[in-house]
Amino acid sequence: MVSVRSVVDRVGPTLLHALQLPEDGPAVGDVVIAEPGTSTGVAAGDLVLGVATAETADAAELVRLSAGQGAAAVLLKPPLAARPPVKRAAKAAGIALVQVHAATSWAQLVWLLRTVLDALGDESESLEEGGDPGSGDLFRLADAVASVVDAPVTIEDTNSRVLAYSARQDLTDPARVATIMGRRIPDDVLARFRSRGVFRELSRGRQTIFVPAQRDGTLPRLIVPIRMGGELLGSMWAVVAGPVSEERAAAFADAAPVVALHLLRRRAHTDTQRRASAELLRAVLEGRTGPRRAVGELDLSDEPHRVVVIEVTGGDGRDAEGLRLALLERISQGVGRRPVATELGGLLYAVVPDAPGPGGWAELRDAIAGQPASRRGGVPRAAAGAPGDVTALPTSRAQADEALGLLRAGIVEGRVVAYDQQWTALALHRGATGAAASKVAELGPLGVLRVHDEKNQAGYVDTLYAWLRHPGDPRAAARELRIHPNTLRYRMKRLLALVSLDLDDPDVRLALTVQLVALRWS
Repeated sequence: MVSVRSVVDRVGPTLLHALQLPEDGPAVGDVVIAEPGTSTGVAAGDLVLGVATAETADAAELVRLSAGQGAAAVLLKPPLAARPPVKRAAKAAGIALVQVHAATSWAQLVWLLRTVLDALGDESESLEEGGDPGSGDLFRLADAVASVVDAPVTIEDTNSRVLAYSARQDLTDPARVATIMGRRIPDDVLARFRSRGVFRELSRGRQTIFVPAQRDGTLPRLIVPIRMGGELLGSMWAVVAGPVSEERAAAFADAAPVVALHLLRRRAHTDTQRRASAELLRAVLEGRTGPRRAVGELDLSDEPHRVVVIEVTGGDGRDAEGLRLALLERISQGVGRRPVATELGGLLYAVVPDAPGPGGWAELRDAIAGQPASRRGGVPRAAAGAPGDVTALPTSRAQADEALGLLRAGIVEGRVVAYDQQWTALALHRGATGAAASKVAELGPLGVLRVHDEKNQAGYVDTLYAWLRHPGDPRAAARELRIHPNTLRYRMKRLLALVSLDLDDPDVRLALTVQLVALRWS
């Protein structure tokens, strides 16, 4: 059964926004264009497009008539779709009401909806296998566009990653070959195009952009932005011999709306998969479902995995979101699968293989450690739980949270920490937390030293801690405090005159160490 919800999810939020979705609605069958005041041609399960509807009363009447014929949904553009009488009519009639983006062409929407309806029934097997519907169509479309412009073409997303390419790439240049091999424009080539203002022109909405040949042998490019509803979805790049005629350039540009529909369909599928994976991973990490049940759907291999928690500190909300998205892409880069990640409490949780190579913990660790602060000051930091099989994911998540606490408290330096490599810090922190909860630091004469330090800034408590950490080595203790050894000896003499402590007694030294650790690590 193809539901209205599945159609809206597949087309995506750029074009469609569901305002009213009944729990139980008819299966979607076809797309029809209805005239105001009549239900002629509307059949059960139809998606009814209010193309010529301009008045609120007409829109509400169209909703009622369509519901009476058993239609699945009525689609209207703003502001009609969101007006209260129209929404009330849809709710009373029990029919779905969907708002269409104002800049969307009705003709393009009809074509896309029918394509989606044809594909949804055929894609169930592809969804079960984790396939990417439409990728083959996109390559065939690249071939078609290449024949229009008579040049080899690539279709790229907004991050300059290659989504599809046409035949005849052997007739291009080394920059294009490197782009195809790496599935994205190489950084040095990207920098050259950026310096020529190519991406600035793309963002401004130019219909076509011609880039002449470059001194390094890079051939000319004819570039067309791919847009839908005012949003830049990607671009098409043709390697040409020289300037292109206006007719051929216009034909190249005319292909962009069709490519845009394919990109929206592809993105909607990816977004649906990502949302489903994120919800399933949340359930696993929170212990609401068994990990074994999630293995197939999350596409996890048999090798050990870690749960990694990523936090963005500083910056504003948009900056943090941007950094999280960049790291999410890093998690899935080059591994041929969608990222296994989700958000919980403002933190990004990812499940990554404990292995070298693309998408693994080692690569992610190095990426976060080397990530510079963003323009707004946002900086990522991450903590990883110990590696284990899929049944240990909830445990690894708890370990990652505890390790992140070490970074937050400043106990461990740097941006990245692994739970299994910080056992000493964890042991001290746990011990200190327990000792602090029992108020162990209030016992004995330590309180006298603390009061004296607060009044006189004498540093006796720090001095005693360093002396206990380096027994019999006053020079090492003095280096830790950044004072002269004679100053250390003088402070020890003065504090022992202030309080009675038998530092020759090992139990006294141990008790003091516990107290001081509780003060410093809790």
